[in-house]
Amino acid sequence: MKSRLERYFQFQELGTNWRTEILAGVTTFVTMAYIIFVNPSILHETGMPLEAVVAATCLCAAFGSILMGTLARYPVALAPGMGLNAYFTYSVVKALGVPWQTALGAVFLSGLAFLVLTAAGIRQMIVSAIPFDLYAAVAVGIGLFIAFIGLRNSGIITGSSATLVTMGNLRAPNTLLSIFGLLLISALLAWKIRAAILIGILGTAGLGAVLGLVRWQPETYSFTSITATAFQLDIRGALRYGLIEIVFVFLFVDLFDNIGTLVAVGKEARLFDQTGRIPRVNRILFADATATIVGSLAGTSTVTSYIESAAGVVAGGRSGVTAITTGLLFAVAMVVAPLVGAIPGAATAPALIVVGSLMIAHAVEIPWKDPVLAVPAFLTIVTIPLTFSIANGLAFGFTAYTILKVARGQFREVSWLVYLLTLLFIARFFYLGSG
Repeated sequence: MKSRLERYFQFQELGTNWRTEILAGVTTFVTMAYIIFVNPSILHETGMPLEAVVAATCLCAAFGSILMGTLARYPVALAPGMGLNAYFTYSVVKALGVPWQTALGAVFLSGLAFLVLTAAGIRQMIVSAIPFDLYAAVAVGIGLFIAFIGLRNSGIITGSSATLVTMGNLRAPNTLLSIFGLLLISALLAWKIRAAILIGILGTAGLGAVLGLVRWQPETYSFTSITATAFQLDIRGALRYGLIEIVFVFLFVDLFDNIGTLVAVGKEARLFDQTGRIPRVNRILFADATATIVGSLAGTSTVTSYIESAAGVVAGGRSGVTAITTGLLFAVAMVVAPLVGAIPGAATAPALIVVGSLMIAHAVEIPWKDPVLAVPAFLTIVTIPLTFSIANGLAFGFTAYTILKVARGQFREVSWLVYLLTLLFIARFFYLGSG
């Protein structure tokens, strides 16, 4: 059996072994385990029960990562996507007033659309049609969006009728605790500690407990807590609300998250073949789509590939065993659910700020000296956090890109699919007017 597994996961061809793969899986887990705390803290603001979301987060991360490792055989871990959970909470539920059950229905529909588009080969066609520079800009814009939310939740910034935002009360105990957490996580990252974000969250929460800033009483917990969100999605409601735009954003952003992650991890792990393509890419996309559907059924936002998988690759991970190990650890992590109530917002806010700062790295992929690409990229980056909407950022970026290409006389370089997406965005502007 051991020999068969080694042949299936191509240990000899990839030059790896069980010890290396398992250690790489552990490395990936500790690098991205912050999602266990951060995702529930964001989705809880919609009114979703905290412990249920923790269980759902661990469940779909375990399922998605194990499926990716088993089916696609790549060292890529999956979990609810940062940015997508913020869009789910702040843009869909809180801004539009959509019930979280209906929003989960929209996530389910986007996952179903993923499966159909993957089977038809359309997802691959979209990838080849969209300029790389624009989805790099989307990643940067989402990073600023996440950081903005973290700064607000920490109390470092606050609302202002005169200047929209202003400095918060830096002497407030919870704000000082957040600043400590930000410095702690940053210092750990500077020392290249793999689990810097996770250690920072726990360390900040521990200090908060010592200072009496954490108010938590132990509660009896069992995995059955997930029933508060499992199968609570409202698919009919999503269709009745006419949330096509929301489904599209879930679909669109997840597509770019996955492609960006696969390119980054693929280069590091040397997964590309001689033609510059990733073998078994359809299996990768299938695993992602299926995990999103399972996530919506369990009670969490869109599941996507995690760039933190690169940490496991750097540690030597090359096969699906790395992802399977990460998935098994997420399954074990479900026992931490009773402790999550002790994690204050002041401890998770620094993690949002740091994760946002790490996503800014994609800005170097944008050719800033070319106005035809730089202006759309800039509009995408700026409008996502300033309008508190990823959809607005995508709309501005695509529209500006197409108009500038036509104005420059390069209209033949724009694919029909980009023209179609641009027309949809323009129609959105006229239809919605704002927001």
